[in-house]
Amino acid sequence: MDSRRPDDRELRDPRIREPDRRVREMRARERPEPRSREPERREPERREPERREPERREPESRERTETGARGPSGEKAAELAADHVATMTGKEPEGIVSLERADRGGWVIGVEVVETRRIPDSTDILAVYEAELDAEGELVAYRRVKRYTRCQVGER
Repeated sequence: MDSRRPDDRELRDPRIREPDRRVREMRARERPEPRSREPERREPERREPERREPERREPESRERTETGARGPSGEKAAELAADHVATMTGKEPEGIVSLERADRGGWVIGVEVVETRRIPDSTDILAVYEAELDAEGELVAYRRVKRYTRCQVGER
């Protein structure tokens, strides 16, 4: 390893300084360009809105049945009835159309389902099933009580 200082001739001779110049040029190309002081403007990210399930909460108070046992609330009974009707018919419930407290603490719930889908939607065939639940929320009976097209407005 040569630790001597280069003399003036070596510093002036371009052939000797050539490798140093190439190295500096390569290093300059590898360096990132200096950033400007102005902040970079970016297009805002577009995010899909999060879909949240409606929050379900259990009512704090429940009515007692005649036997003294607590039965399901009306909201819970409606959910159970919709599940029972979906299981029994294989059709997806559209909504709850009636809810009534039955004797001995049970419930009678009307569940609307689409029996046949058609195009346009206004010609779909709908049905209302009546599900009867006991005080514990178990299915006691169910029956179809009404069938109609979606475009029918009046009650019969």
